[in-house]
Amino acid sequence: MTDQASPRILVTSALPYANGPVHLGHLAGAYLPADIFVRYQRLRGRDVVFICGSDEHGVSILLSAREEGVSPRDIIDRYHRRNKEAFEKIGMSFDNYSRTSLPIHHETALEFFHDLKEQGVLKKKKEKQLYDEKAGMFLPDRFVMGTCYHVRSDGTQCEYTAAYGDQCEQCGNSIDPLKLIDPVSVLTGTKPAVRETTHWYFPLGDYQERLEQYVEEHAGVWRENVLQQCRSWLKEGLEDRPITRDLDWGVPVPTEDGSKKVLYVWFEAVLGYISSTKEWAAKQETPELWKEYWCKPDTRYFAFIGKDNIVFHCLMFPAILMAKGGYVLPENVPANEFLNLEGQKFSKSRHWTIDLEEYLENFPPDLLRYALALNFPETKDTDFYWKDFQARSNNELADILGNFINRTVHFAHKHFQGRVPPPANSTNAIVNSLPCSRPPRRVLHSRTKDVASARGSVEP
Repeated sequence: MTDQASPRILVTSALPYANGPVHLGHLAGAYLPADIFVRYQRLRGRDVVFICGSDEHGVSILLSAREEGVSPRDIIDRYHRRNKEAFEKIGMSFDNYSRTSLPIHHETALEFFHDLKEQGVLKKKKEKQLYDEKAGMFLPDRFVMGTCYHVRSDGTQCEYTAAYGDQCEQCGNSIDPLKLIDPVSVLTGTKPAVRETTHWYFPLGDYQERLEQYVEEHAGVWRENVLQQCRSWLKEGLEDRPITRDLDWGVPVPTEDGSKKVLYVWFEAVLGYISSTKEWAAKQETPELWKEYWCKPDTRYFAFIGKDNIVFHCLMFPAILMAKGGYVLPENVPANEFLNLEGQKFSKSRHWTIDLEEYLENFPPDLLRYALALNFPETKDTDFYWKDFQARSNNELADILGNFINRTVHFAHKHFQGRVPPPANSTNAIVNSLPCSRPPRRVLHSRTKDVASARGSVEP
């Protein structure tokens, strides 16, 4: 992916939502591939900063809090801690793992908002939205549900009765909540009214030509799935997108009428990469160091994501950086396809999942890192099977690699008193005093349980 020398490399992994545990599909998508890449660059002696953190705003967190009868803060504190610990145990080598609820992120996001507003980039528009009169609030996408109005490619109506106000999970199309048939508020079960509100918009269409050039400059470098999705969006034509919402959870935006508005999560979450780098620089006691990685044009920036984040990272985020000015754009956006679980998609609601922290309660991290690395969904969806995991651990690691280590250790003990000898004809003996340890034993035996629970499918 990168052969040429560079003074510095910036690597980011998509910020996981702090409303649930990270599962194996997430790990194979945006995190383990980035970690392997970063470790390689460090071995080459290159200057690399690896950035990530929790995405802690948005409607999903509000819904999780409502379902559990707790505050949004309770949700994000819980899952930020749990996911951070799971990442540490699996061996993710982040230089900084931040969170978007921190003051440094709010300050960074508002700086972008105010600068773009002062530059005249943002547009203020009045629009109509659904409003729950009983709850006394506007209804953002996931707070309203109704029947899908879309027509399928075969001419039939979708008519899915549980479509949310942002997307229909049955036909996959985006939803205009005002067009939903028989809409109902998720909060109160009542039929919402339509009221007028005012929001700030980012003129994404104004950057169409620059984005087309940016995308085509990376043809032959970016993966085909990334290029095709970007080209599809560009072909349809980019439009203005709202960057504020009528909510009280998120990065608050000052208003003239005193109404509660926050930055739309699509706009502010990606800025978490920058705020996390700022936090890292502050920890190094060099607060301005972050600019070396974000503002110097010879920095090489790699953004690792899943395929559901392609448009945000290849079109929207670059457009925001273009508008702000003075920031590097991603050189490559490696977007993996999905990892499925034994032929089916990971699903929390259907209890068909393997949470990373749950895996770590039963098995060591390196077995999973090895199994996933050989099965990354780089060009198409792949599947995780417990039987494959078991076979790779027993046959490839314990048997083949274990046998190789056993023979090597035995040879070293027999001929070199159990120490690695210095390289022949070398004046620089790098490994002349390393003791040899015993080889690993066979690590797994066959015993399969319920895949949905993930525990004990194969036991040590």
